[in-house]
Amino acid sequence: MQIQFLGAARTTTGSQFLLDVNGQRILLECGLFQGHRDEMTSRNCCFQFDPTKIDCAILSHAHIDHCGNFPNLCKQGFRGNIYCTFATRDLASIMLADSAKIQQADAQYVSKKRAKQGKPPVEPLYSIEDAEMVAHQFVAFGYDRPMLIADGVTLTFKDAGHILGSAQVVLDVRENGRKYRYLFSGDVGRGNDDILRDPAPVENVDFLQIESTYGNRDHVAKSGSYEKVLELVKDTIARNGKIIIPAFSVGRTQDIVYALNQLHEAGQLPHIPIFVDSPLSVNATEIYRLHPECFNQKTYEFLRTKNNPFGMENLTYIREMAQSMKLNDLKEPAIIISASGMCEAGRVRHHLKNHISDPSTTVLFIGYCADHTLGAAIRSGRNPVNIFGEPHRVNAKIAAVDSFSGHADRNELKNYVQKITGDIKKIFIVHGEEEQSLPFADTLKQMKPGAEIVVPEHGQKEMI
Repeated sequence: MQIQFLGAARTTTGSQFLLDVNGQRILLECGLFQGHRDEMTSRNCCFQFDPTKIDCAILSHAHIDHCGNFPNLCKQGFRGNIYCTFATRDLASIMLADSAKIQQADAQYVSKKRAKQGKPPVEPLYSIEDAEMVAHQFVAFGYDRPMLIADGVTLTFKDAGHILGSAQVVLDVRENGRKYRYLFSGDVGRGNDDILRDPAPVENVDFLQIESTYGNRDHVAKSGSYEKVLELVKDTIARNGKIIIPAFSVGRTQDIVYALNQLHEAGQLPHIPIFVDSPLSVNATEIYRLHPECFNQKTYEFLRTKNNPFGMENLTYIREMAQSMKLNDLKEPAIIISASGMCEAGRVRHHLKNHISDPSTTVLFIGYCADHTLGAAIRSGRNPVNIFGEPHRVNAKIAAVDSFSGHADRNELKNYVQKITGDIKKIFIVHGEEEQSLPFADTLKQMKPGAEIVVPEHGQKEMI
């Protein structure tokens, strides 16, 4: 089997890996590369292979950096099955439709600017119709259900504990008289999640491909995270300000809503209006409620016997733009949770534009921000920052509670690897910036001295 690393190689975005096995081509992930506009356009528009020659595809979970370029793949002629879990199918369907709307809006915005310069318009990467085509090609099945997907290749999904429906990809391969097991970790959850189950240990692994988003970093301990959020809420209320929380629509939004719900249930949260201002977040939260099979026992019991863990009387979910705009007129303190988590798109940019220069505001980050994003600029202390192409002074209080991260940190990744059984012969480290992936390679060399450790570069090919 040959693996070509076409994305998420020494970076955290655009996950994409091409497997050639038994004369068949299997695409593992088809993520959207996110970053500077010119590089993003060139990376996403064209594939380094013929989409019509791909036999099937596999998707580990519904985040856009893993699934966001499937509509373009289908637009260019891919007609095979896309294998995923049930929850991933449902989440990815709404995520891709939303991504298509963003592509169209961005194209219109850029085309207007180009028109003023006498330049021709640009086209969106893909349309809503292309995104809908992907939904028809999903083939979903549950965890721990082996499925023959190609000649000599059996796929099994194992819970990854990262977001709803996230999976580790286990490939049992028969090739040229050999049998071996290839494990792609997907994005690994931290374990002890408030909502989801722990990552499932995998047995008898021969080859491992593992993410390294936080391969050289330890998160803040989860204990005390609710108290930190409560402290920031109370401090902002005392300043008569608003708490703006940029949050990914899938995963972090549900995590922070659940945390606020539990503080409310305990009678600790001050009575303050809470708004989830993102149509995608609203839809994703509804899908969460439809998939209790992904919940840990505590959350499942809460949902079954007590209440909706994603609802409170002071919580409002907002779909319509008119309602979103009314939030600008609020005079009293409020919590506004809005996408995107990296502040690169969506309504959160409008809330930041209107409030980031106000010293009574708190901007609270609860998730990862990739390099060169607006979120990363704000978190790093840059001042001013450009929002919609205009500079804005950062007078707001900037805070972060990283314990909400859905990615395992260095020690949690080590724990994940320790639970894998089998004689691992080769390990590929992906989905991490070099300052994370290279030190993690050193960590794994100490843990697995008998294994060959590879940190592939973009386009690199490796044989199994």
